[in-house]
Amino acid sequence: MLFTGDLSKMPVEAESRVIVRFQDCDPLMHLNNSKYFEYFFNAREDQVSKLYGFSFEAMFRELKTSWVVYQHQIAYVRPALISEWTRITSRVIHYNEDTMVTEYFMTNDQRTELKTMLWTTSKHISILTGKRVPHNEEVMAYLAATCVPNIDFPNLQFNDRIHEIKYALSQGTNA
Repeated sequence: MLFTGDLSKMPVEAESRVIVRFQDCDPLMHLNNSKYFEYFFNAREDQVSKLYGFSFEAMFRELKTSWVVYQHQIAYVRPALISEWTRITSRVIHYNEDTMVTEYFMTNDQRTELKTMLWTTSKHISILTGKRVPHNEEVMAYLAATCVPNIDFPNLQFNDRIHEIKYALSQGTNA
């Protein structure tokens, strides 16, 4: 079983509180651009394990499938600084039979300032053939339960989404 949580009670948004580590910063005391990916992916792995009881290893072992990154879009809006507490939010904003788009963003600890936003498009593949395969029924049910509703992804522009999130943060609401 890939998911131990009740699909009907799964939240669509996950958040982690993370401190920016000294060893991950550049000489200007900013989080190094490449480290944002590690922060986002580590946060997401912890979040889906905790919230949904999901294990990437179980997917690999049981289904002989995995997601591989196909594309990234990232915007560095404001620097994350050494020793700063930040919040990382992640959520699925689009999926279809063999694709998933995960949206990540980092804010300051108070959730009032957007620091970075990332969209990662992943393709579902067979680990035996390396070729794309459709999501199985259990994975599709998970994606249906956890995908943010009412996002018209095919017509959504990355920069417009940045503005939506910045506006929502300024209003103290979720984007």
